[in-house]
Amino acid sequence: MATGQRRSSMRERFREQVREDVKAVALEQLAEGGAQTISLNAIAKRLGVSGPALYRYYANRDELLNELVIDAYHDLRDALASASAGSARVRRPEQRMRELAHAYRQWAREHPHRYELLFRPPFPGYDAHAEPIAEAASTLMLPVLDVLDGNEDDDVQYVVRVWSRMHGIVSLELGGAYTAMDIDADALYADEMQTITERYHREPEAPDGVDVVVNHGEVRGGGGPGDPQG
Repeated sequence: MATGQRRSSMRERFREQVREDVKAVALEQLAEGGAQTISLNAIAKRLGVSGPALYRYYANRDELLNELVIDAYHDLRDALASASAGSARVRRPEQRMRELAHAYRQWAREHPHRYELLFRPPFPGYDAHAEPIAEAASTLMLPVLDVLDGNEDDDVQYVVRVWSRMHGIVSLELGGAYTAMDIDADALYADEMQTITERYHREPEAPDGVDVVVNHGEVRGGGGPGDPQG
């Protein structure tokens, strides 16, 4: 590698390291006081550099927040994908869906401030629907569609309904609503997820005298008149 290329590579690595350091401090600020407290000047002071120097890495606070939001979407998506892969041995889709629902809630409880950042604009004027953020958000439910093994309109509508249920319960839980009402959030969430998953994945009804076996999406009949399996 030529000397110029090595220097360029070192500069890029240094730049990426500084950007990661900035995000790490910003996440600390987020946890300590919310998104409104994130400040590039305060981050610069924490890192021991001047404010103007830091603006070479992030043009403004919105750009930094965009990075934090995109990272959070990707991390939550990866948590769901990991749960999907881990539950692949489970035959029934509704069981796999409940595994994903558990992973969704677990991530939100472990990262409450990052979860809130995804679904609540941090301050007036912030564009929470900027194209890079919208692209990251669109990947969030891909693991769910993978479990459903399709991308049909009814599957997409179902994913939206499941996500709405998950988000509603998790948001109320993180806000302390269930504690104030003395409600068992674990039981409520489990019951709600079981209800909505079973509603979608109903086994087909068999005609009288015919047994239906559902196996990996295939339906086999047996037990009817003249059927040797009966």
